[in-house]
Amino acid sequence: MALILLILLGGLLGWLASIMARSETPSGILTDMGIGVLGALIGGIFFNHGSILGGLSAFALLIAVVGAAALLALYNFVIRPNLHK
Repeated sequence: MALILLILLGGLLGWLASIMARSETPSGILTDMGIGVLGALIGGIFFNHGSILGGLSAFALLIAVVGAAALLALYNFVIRPNLHK
């Protein structure tokens, strides 16, 4: 259940980030969603003591949101501008 929740949360955050960054191409939206899922999974797994098979603690959920947002911010402000040069 925790794995599904982290994937949905990361995808939602990535989609919202693509709206805020105005990346209107389908590849940009999918990239943001993938990065959001990756950040949520890394943060959620690390702070849930390496287990995503059972439940998810509230702290791990909060860290998953922070991890997804941090990874998306890093991508949108550091990596994406360098891709267009």
